[in-house]
Amino acid sequence: MEYRRLGKSGLQVSALSLGSWVTFGQQIEDNVASDLMKVAYDAGVNFFDNAEAYASGRSELVMGKILRDMGWPHETFLVSSKVFWGGEIPNLKGLCRKHVIEACHGALRRLQVDYLDLYFCHRPDPNTPIEETVRAMSDLVHQGKVLYWGTSEWSAQEITEAHAIARQCHLVPPTMEQPMYNLFGRYRVEQEYARLYSEYGLGTTIWSPLASGLLTGKHKDGPQKGTRAALEGYDWLKEKIVRDAKEKAGQLQQLEKLAKELGLSLPVFAIAWCLKNPHVSTVILGASKVPQLTENLQAVEAQAKFTPAILKRIDEIVGT
Repeated sequence: MEYRRLGKSGLQVSALSLGSWVTFGQQIEDNVASDLMKVAYDAGVNFFDNAEAYASGRSELVMGKILRDMGWPHETFLVSSKVFWGGEIPNLKGLCRKHVIEACHGALRRLQVDYLDLYFCHRPDPNTPIEETVRAMSDLVHQGKVLYWGTSEWSAQEITEAHAIARQCHLVPPTMEQPMYNLFGRYRVEQEYARLYSEYGLGTTIWSPLASGLLTGKHKDGPQKGTRAALEGYDWLKEKIVRDAKEKAGQLQQLEKLAKELGLSLPVFAIAWCLKNPHVSTVILGASKVPQLTENLQAVEAQAKFTPAILKRIDEIVGT
């Protein structure tokens, strides 16, 4: 496993990490979730990503039980939660101080840990002043309940405002951002955030490296049975897969051909490409089966095959 600094912080995070969206507490049995975490941990993965919204809190309950049963010292792993979607009644959704603080306490209970290594604002909240959110996050850091806080899918302008408030009010600024990033979704990480890496030392914990499964190559004829896109309640994802598979069929074919030239499966190829970006601190993997995770973990070594010439060919296929 390769380890990278989370932005300009001193925190070392594994280049590949394991996320629980859709899978834990919903798509897979708890024993499979346990096997996945053990395989990841034994391979050197030290970051496990979660959120209050995942399976309405069940994902954190499952992960918390696994962490307790494994008995791993907290010094050997990082665990995160994200705050925004806690429910539909007032003050259970968004980033007001009340919800930010209470959601943190709830995550600590469900995950059975004394502190969160990383705590993310899951989305920007137009109904709450950014200063209120920054103060709440900063207070949690000072209380020792959170070690590093960050954002997810915030605009560069919103992140800049959060830093300006933190500097002006002597508060703790966000350390990292969790954006979507893959071969078909490049703009935010490569362009919108470009100045933030040097200006603020922004770290990134990117999600959806396989474009919601599109870059597995399995969905050429529509979402396959047993995948998250085929789950009840995920019609929006199914529609997206169907639309993108049709629109990007030619590009997928060329990418798969190039991956084969390199001796890689398309998923490993796509994940390794993400890792080649020096501004990516870690790539969050999602998996529902151990063989799937084992295969995707090969992406760390696969990076070596991505020469400048190969990267240029990729750009010519998907655009920049």
